[in-house]
Amino acid sequence: MHSMNAHVATTNPSRLINRLCKHFSHKIEAEWSETNGLLTFSIGECRLSSLNGVLALECQAPTAEELEELGQVVASHLIRFSADEVAEVQWNPATA
Repeated sequence: MHSMNAHVATTNPSRLINRLCKHFSHKIEAEWSETNGLLTFSIGECRLSSLNGVLALECQAPTAEELEELGQVVASHLIRFSADEVAEVQWNPATA
């Protein structure tokens, strides 16, 4: 399993978790609370967590190609829903 993560500074990570999960829930399996979320795509999954002004993202996928696609999908939607608060998502390979 391939993994990557990102930490995105934001004034309200819980709001972004709610927006992303609610949006994706119309097409994929999505679970969320005020502090955590889980998006399950056909190509992998992404966990979202609220940490003191930071939105933590952890994505996993079976292949490197699917992981890259998953990261692009999650990042593009996050940037769009952040109302100009997030300009980019810097993904980092997850360390075992």
